[in-house]
Amino acid sequence: MHSPNTTHPTKPSHAALSGLVGNTPLLHVSEPFAPPGQGFWAKLEGFNPGGIKDRPGLYMVERARARGDLKPGARIIESTSGTLGLGLALAGMVHGHPVTLVTDPGLEMSMTRLLTAYGAQVNVVSEPHPTGGWQQARRDRVTQLMGQHPDSWCPDQYNNPDNTTAYTPLALELATELAHIDVLVCSVGTGGHSAGVSRVLRQLYPDLKVVGVDTVGSTIFGQPARTRLMRGLGSSIYPRNVAYENFSEVHWVAPAEAVWSCRQLASSHYATGGWSVGAVALVAGWLAREMPEDTRIAAVFPDGPQRYLGTVYDDDYCTAHGLLDSPPAAEPDVIGRLDEKEVTRWTRCTSVVDPLTLSSDDVRDQIDVREAR
Repeated sequence: MHSPNTTHPTKPSHAALSGLVGNTPLLHVSEPFAPPGQGFWAKLEGFNPGGIKDRPGLYMVERARARGDLKPGARIIESTSGTLGLGLALAGMVHGHPVTLVTDPGLEMSMTRLLTAYGAQVNVVSEPHPTGGWQQARRDRVTQLMGQHPDSWCPDQYNNPDNTTAYTPLALELATELAHIDVLVCSVGTGGHSAGVSRVLRQLYPDLKVVGVDTVGSTIFGQPARTRLMRGLGSSIYPRNVAYENFSEVHWVAPAEAVWSCRQLASSHYATGGWSVGAVALVAGWLAREMPEDTRIAAVFPDGPQRYLGTVYDDDYCTAHGLLDSPPAAEPDVIGRLDEKEVTRWTRCTSVVDPLTLSSDDVRDQIDVREAR
């Protein structure tokens, strides 16, 4: 007979699992990115169980269930390069939905194993789409799988407005912790967190300057799509969640520049992350050096370093890809128009528009060269 005081393991409640997300730490980053006494504040979203996209993973599922778009027990099917997959695996566990995640051969094996451990099915496409690259190939596979699973639901992270609204709590956390924000620096992939956070902060701070950070070889801000080494930011399609009107400027960063920044963060601040984190830190550090000392800069670090131990933090990998040759320049190149020239290194543009509003000839040329994910 068991003692009445004996405790037995129980399945965690939905609230307990969801409660793991949010209220992430804030870290002040200074040297070597900025002189002593200057710097920027980094929101460490890697302290969520799966990273920043735990927030939209849970929120998109909860809203779809509330609307009746996602029926009890129905399968969730989505394309992902990794981080949203973790958020959807968590949401599926919380709300009782099987999850199928469509990815491509570029996904790290460690991430595939982790997603599988969390109960998700991982489906890998084998060939890129001839014009839309790996990203379009994944989306086509999602459509195919949804036809095989009646009542299945796709969050469509690239176009779902819930992906944007999910970041309202993140914006409010930043506002509460920092009291005032002059500049917000965000990486841009699906466009969700940059749009969601900036929309809320702009209401609180009308003069807020929003700086987007993309990767070279990404079409999001009007560049031609190329094969991209960096994952987690950039795109070879035009996500409709990107709030182009909110950006004061955009920076494109190359892989070697992001690697240098990631490793500098690790050795100086015991905090770091993946490609997006390195790119954002590089840009935020430059802004801290260029702007008045009392400028309050907030930067969003979307994830931690764990999934990048075999890439960003692997000397053999980085050497093979020429990523350890030299540190980045002290400041970015500058172009006057998004499509002025194809950029291959850290570059800045202060005239940001939706690239689909550029001339039709420009857009047609960009579509013709979409060769990448």
